[in-house]
Amino acid sequence: MNYGFVIDNRMCIGCHACTVACKSEHDVPIGVNRTHVKYIEKGTFPNSTREFSVHRCNHCADAPCVEICPTTALYTRADGIVDFDNDRCIGCKSCMQACPYDALYIDPETNTAAKCNYCAHKIDGGYEPACVVVCPVEAIVSGDLDDPKSKIAQLVASEETMTRKPEKMTVPNLYYVNGTKEMLDPNATSQNQKYVCSEQSAGVGHYAKYAEQRLEESDTENLLIQLAMENSSRTGESIDRRAIDDVAKEIQQNVDRQKARRVYDSPSKGVLWGWEVPAYVWTKAIATGTFIMISIWQYFNGALDSSSEMAGLIITLVFMGLTGGLLVKDIDRPDRFLYVLLRPQWKSWLVRGAYIITSFGGLVSLKLLDNYFQLGLDWLWIPGFVFAVLGAVYTAFLFNQARARDLWQTPIQSAIHMLVHSLIAGSVVMMIIAPESIRWMENILLWGIVANVVMIAKEFLFSHETPDTKKAIELMTKGYYSKYFWAGIVIGNLAPIVLLNVYSGMAIIAGGLALVGIFLTEFVRIRVPQMIPLS
Repeated sequence: MNYGFVIDNRMCIGCHACTVACKSEHDVPIGVNRTHVKYIEKGTFPNSTREFSVHRCNHCADAPCVEICPTTALYTRADGIVDFDNDRCIGCKSCMQACPYDALYIDPETNTAAKCNYCAHKIDGGYEPACVVVCPVEAIVSGDLDDPKSKIAQLVASEETMTRKPEKMTVPNLYYVNGTKEMLDPNATSQNQKYVCSEQSAGVGHYAKYAEQRLEESDTENLLIQLAMENSSRTGESIDRRAIDDVAKEIQQNVDRQKARRVYDSPSKGVLWGWEVPAYVWTKAIATGTFIMISIWQYFNGALDSSSEMAGLIITLVFMGLTGGLLVKDIDRPDRFLYVLLRPQWKSWLVRGAYIITSFGGLVSLKLLDNYFQLGLDWLWIPGFVFAVLGAVYTAFLFNQARARDLWQTPIQSAIHMLVHSLIAGSVVMMIIAPESIRWMENILLWGIVANVVMIAKEFLFSHETPDTKKAIELMTKGYYSKYFWAGIVIGNLAPIVLLNVYSGMAIIAGGLALVGIFLTEFVRIRVPQMIPLS
């Protein structure tokens, strides 16, 4: 048994009955939806058409939200329905990063994840989902895809169907009859903030849209003059021919740009992982890098003096504590954080990472006690080093499980990059706690920064496999956050290289700048891909 949906776009009239029925059935709060209808318009009046696209959970056979969920709050039932248990959810938002279809949301009342669950409670009682029952034109078909006699299986077999983002290899169980690329591919239409739920209610886009609506009612010249007069009354500026020409230019650009355009959509969920995530990546690099560099120094040069070693271990523990604090702060149900350890779903790298950093913290604590009480546990450096390396790189594999974000789908490269960040951070700490290591650490710092620049260049010059990757790189280098990215490159990479090669005695300052650069570039690299629409 394998339940799925077919959306027949030959029938859909865009009435939103499915959305309303879903909200009523599940008491879905205002501002979020388990199912929504997207409107697409093509052409220009009078040769224009409108299409409707019902979006919701695809109940994938290989559901990335289930794989990344750390507490089995999301799970696949035996009948193929991807259901959720909000009593287990910690609100980490990983599932939202993993879902390529933007199907999940955080319930503002429970602070836990939710989505379409196929009305599983109705299925168990022998009924159909609420959206299927209420659809006035029977555009939504549900049933068992494995049953060749079912209506849904016959539709899929006899009609030409499409699925959303098949390249993501999730094997979605939601099919569209008479679907189009413009409906199902978010890159096929631009998000230009001139439509309902675009989160912009005023400004140039408002006037351009208003102009389109009025074109059929007025001649162009008089309409432009009226729009310019309205604009001047709002801004207090005098009307002139330039204002009219500006409005005319905006209208023409709008027509040229929007061959296929969105006119109704769901509001953006915004950036899910805020500043806390790049901050935790940064603090984790300092913590793990410090332990790694102390271990490497001891292997090649002998033990540090007791006070330097103690300082290094304390710094490691402090920054691991900050890492854990930032992780807890970022989840929407911090009271359930221990569920990650107590109710683990072992495929999730969030769980594996939690156990890695917990084990690493325990080993560092034991080594600190060993230093203080002289217990003779020097062998702890070996497992400590292993867990420090694992702690430095595991986040790359967590990001890789966030399959919705194409820029993050290079786990090996990202893991090496994060290890380089740890070596840079650790070399800076070593120069502070053990001045005798400065000459040695200068070389590690320099080559670490060079490697960092090479890896950034590789990612930005060659990682253009998908439209989302290309768009993310363009936004990072030319968009609003590009100022942070280029500041990170110049301040955190180029300036330290100059200081280390031209000026003597500037190694610690160069290292401090490198740490700033790591945070800035990671901040942009983590934030910007989340701004690309998934639906």
